[in-house]
Amino acid sequence: MNNKEKEDKYNNRKNNFDEKSTTKTSSQNTISRDAWITLAILSLIGLIIVYGETMIIPAIPDLVEDFNIPYNTTAWILTSYLIAGAVATPIVGKLSDIYGKKRILILIMIIYTTGTFVGIISNDISTMIIVRTIQGIGISVFPIAFTIIREKFPENRLSIAQGILTSIFAAGGVIGLSLGATTIEYFGWRSTFISISPLALILTLIIMQFIHVKEQEESTKNNTTQSSKNIDIKGAIFLTTSISSFLISITLLGNSDSTNFNNINNDTVNLSLIILFSTFSIVSLFIFILFQKRTHIPLIDLNLLKHRILLPTNILLMTIGISMFMIYQTIPILIRNPPPSGYGGSAIDAANVQLPFMLISLIISVLSGFLISRFGNIKPTIIGSIISVIGFSSLFIYHSTEFDIIINLSIIAAGLSLAEVGGFNITLVSVAPKVSGISMGITVLLFLIGMSIGPAISGIYLQTFQSSIVLNNITYSLPSEFAYDMIFFTATLLSFIFLILAILTAKKIRSAHIISKDTNI
Repeated sequence: MNNKEKEDKYNNRKNNFDEKSTTKTSSQNTISRDAWITLAILSLIGLIIVYGETMIIPAIPDLVEDFNIPYNTTAWILTSYLIAGAVATPIVGKLSDIYGKKRILILIMIIYTTGTFVGIISNDISTMIIVRTIQGIGISVFPIAFTIIREKFPENRLSIAQGILTSIFAAGGVIGLSLGATTIEYFGWRSTFISISPLALILTLIIMQFIHVKEQEESTKNNTTQSSKNIDIKGAIFLTTSISSFLISITLLGNSDSTNFNNINNDTVNLSLIILFSTFSIVSLFIFILFQKRTHIPLIDLNLLKHRILLPTNILLMTIGISMFMIYQTIPILIRNPPPSGYGGSAIDAANVQLPFMLISLIISVLSGFLISRFGNIKPTIIGSIISVIGFSSLFIYHSTEFDIIINLSIIAAGLSLAEVGGFNITLVSVAPKVSGISMGITVLLFLIGMSIGPAISGIYLQTFQSSIVLNNITYSLPSEFAYDMIFFTATLLSFIFLILAILTAKKIRSAHIISKDTNI
């Protein structure tokens, strides 16, 4: 009888254990209502910020007239936005790890909202650049958003949320390209800031009320180590100087006016500035690395830069950013320039050629999240890289008509979206949650640097390889067919590079899994 009771007791324990295990597994696969609400809010924030990046671009001719500035100066409207985002991203990632993600997210949204309100009253290019710089800080919400959804979603469902959030880049571009141009056409460029300011304010209030984040205990509750609350100010200064100087020198190089043969002094000054800012960048980077090695509270963990998985993945994402924005800047010029330099199309024609690229990027980015959830992040990244190679190679060979460009851009969009979402997912799950903020900050930083380098490279080709064209008895110097060939050829080479990096990353991940199994980690 005693044995019977022991057996029944054992069976009951076993059944309870099985039920708990089943419940635990089920809970790990279940996405909570709070997670979906958080994702929706973060997606709206990302949508507004990316829309804010592109909404003013169609108004550049209006700004040239209103502010009485040359076209080269207007390049800073985009560059200042990217520089601010690139500089702020790793710093904000570190701040979110220390002071809490929600708190820093609200702070960034307040700064961004302030910038949009000031944009309404901008009356000169200096104020506009300041406004765009303030807005650019808003880009730094993306690493915070990625780390928040990592907490909210089960790991095997994380790629779904990540794919949706990543697709916001394409969605914001679509809205910025279409709605921004329409708004400017009928209501003026200031109306773009008027349309976005109240939305940014409302979303800030929604964050305060509806986003709930469980912060890391060691960074928010442990008051015994006050040094963890300090920020590496020196590191932040030298990192800011290094990144800003590098991007400014690249921008100056891309915007150099090689057609102005009569003003040698301006060319000399421009070259001197390029050398000066390049030197600042190298020296500041060297000093920054020294500080990071010596300080106990580094702004950037240098070990993350050397991480066997993160290193090739981050370079992969940076090359994607370069190739993407090389094409992003080149296509409108190719479509709008008169023959034989271009196709002689209108702004609407340029938008129509680019819209399929952005729409497919949006769709594939969402679908890739489900693909990664089912097949892992390695296969989609490699497949996306292969598709990108095919698309860029085809664009290099076939770009004689607008239809050829639309088809090739569609292929490129599918490939880049798969590779981009896969790459970001790899970086997101390859580090411990306590450093996920700064890790994602580094990844987004390199991605933004790539986005900034891309237009500069295409600008160098467009300025270097030109031919004379006579229109209405006036001779113009415009980009030649060879300039476009070189841009598309360079993008093709870059696509081969990130395919190699994708394969290398896959090998590193498999190797890490084998070591983990062998050591029972």
